[in-house]
Amino acid sequence: MAQPVFIVVMAGLLGLIVGSFIAAVSVRLPRSEGVVGGRSHCMSCGTALKAWHLVPVFSWLMLRARCAACGAAISPRYPLIELAGMGIGIWAALHGDGNLMLIAVTAVLGWQLLLIALIDGEHFWLPDVLTLPLIVTGLGAALLGGTDLVLTHLIGAAVGFATLWLLAFLYERVRGRQGLGGGDPILFAGAGAWVGWLGLPSVLLWACAAGFAVVAAWLVTRRAVSGADRLPFGVCLAVGTWLTWLYGPLGF
Repeated sequence: MAQPVFIVVMAGLLGLIVGSFIAAVSVRLPRSEGVVGGRSHCMSCGTALKAWHLVPVFSWLMLRARCAACGAAISPRYPLIELAGMGIGIWAALHGDGNLMLIAVTAVLGWQLLLIALIDGEHFWLPDVLTLPLIVTGLGAALLGGTDLVLTHLIGAAVGFATLWLLAFLYERVRGRQGLGGGDPILFAGAGAWVGWLGLPSVLLWACAAGFAVVAAWLVTRRAVSGADRLPFGVCLAVGTWLTWLYGPLGF
């Protein structure tokens, strides 16, 4: 019993650290700033942050959500993303039931999807630098299960890309405007690489359910929804991929 508890705690702590990195990347990538190199700095005054300013959640609380140099407000998105990273780590540990390899690959998937969902949710953008590695890590995870499984997941990646690319092409031909972004087919290919071609329908069903939930929330909280409204479908696909990976294809 002690070992699983230790694993859950360590996975959660690692998730906090990864979440802090994800929060930084989600800000730097859209600004075309270096992701790996360069010191973290205040977005208001540019002052380089000290080591104790970078402790996940703790620093934000100790600084009372203010920059130590200029007093500018620090958005709560940073500790929330760090806590989300921790939650994914804990979820992966509980799902893995002591299997370190399963815990590791599940956490990697969750953290990748978190970053992808953040970028798409805030900027309506699915950059190749995030979606293409999802295909690679998915096939790498499948390789751990044997070469036969890799073939199934490779087919899943191909079918996933072809399906959404064809839907986007047909929609644009019929409606005369884009209905899906160029990154959605690649993201769906990444989903196929992780869950295989049998899991793709479930990913779409979960994604549609998530999309309907967002639309319902819009109707309740703000106004009528029109065809001109944009929905970050990549966020929905990320939710669908995560749930399908954890709980398997619906009906199986």
